[in-house]
Amino acid sequence: MLNSTMVRLTPDERRRQLLGIGLRMFVDKPVQEVSIDAVAAEAGISRGLLFHYFPTKTAYHQAVVAAAGRRFLRNARPDDGATGEVALEQVTRRFIEQIRRRRAFYVALVFGQGPVSIPTPEGEEEFATTLRARLADLVIERCGYAAAARPVVHAWVAYVEDRAIESSADASNVEVTALVAHCTRALEALQETPTQRPRVPLP
Repeated sequence: MLNSTMVRLTPDERRRQLLGIGLRMFVDKPVQEVSIDAVAAEAGISRGLLFHYFPTKTAYHQAVVAAAGRRFLRNARPDDGATGEVALEQVTRRFIEQIRRRRAFYVALVFGQGPVSIPTPEGEEEFATTLRARLADLVIERCGYAAAARPVVHAWVAYVEDRAIESSADASNVEVTALVAHCTRALEALQETPTQRPRVPLP
């Protein structure tokens, strides 16, 4: 039974509420198992009203996946005012720490495999490419790399992602610090042209 004292929200507020509920459920279960009825009940609305904001169950699930990606990118951003090497260290650390905290969730979000499976209209690989591309853009924007470095930075994001996933069995702070240092040096080592940062050999 619906709550007779249902709070009236603006359309934008209601949409954010429904996505927030979906995100909480998505952390613990495959997105296709996020129940429309359970989401509507928690929001205190009818199933029919939920479909006013999201025309189909698939559309709702896709919106939840997109919201998860946006949240991940927000959490990876460096501090306001941070630039250059400081910003690069922050982005790298926050990227790695998010993956290590919720490895299964991240693998499912990006690759659509493992405990959580994610249907997306573009397909899992395109979604992964989009997420990496936006992270690459963030590094270029805030860390002082030239636009010409974008292909290299994009490949570096995939490398950091792989290192974080593979190392996530051991979440000690010392290893995270060492991994962040290695990955930032790796990006420096990949730069090759005079318009990009000079190459620095890895130890």
